[in-house]
Amino acid sequence: MSVDADEQRRERNEKLSLKIVGSCFLALAAYVGYESISGLLSRKQPEHSIPGIVLACVSLILMPLLSRAKKKVGNSLSSAAMRADAKQTDFCVYLSAILLVGLLLNVALGWWWADPIAALVMVPIIAKEGIDGIKARTCC
Repeated sequence: MSVDADEQRRERNEKLSLKIVGSCFLALAAYVGYESISGLLSRKQPEHSIPGIVLACVSLILMPLLSRAKKKVGNSLSSAAMRADAKQTDFCVYLSAILLVGLLLNVALGWWWADPIAALVMVPIIAKEGIDGIKARTCC
């Protein structure tokens, strides 16, 4: 890529990419937190989500494979942004596992509060990744 020839420009673009992703993660953390708390306070019963369970299971299988491929590309391009993106994909595996537990507890045991509690567990994890992105910190 022509941008790769200018090392300073490439670094600036990588940092900007990390900041944009970080901002998106902070917005996601705020949304998930708001929805979870409002659901708990209103005692809103979530619907059973078989598609959500299937999607979480598929994510648990495919995300590690995607992460491995992104790490390989990131290393071959010497791209901190791509390696950070691979870390975000690893992070999605953890979120999928938390999501799956909440959904299964809701379906299997009727614990309506398990899904919003699982989401609240995710909020600080999502927020930390967002802050790291805004500060343009990379994992590698």
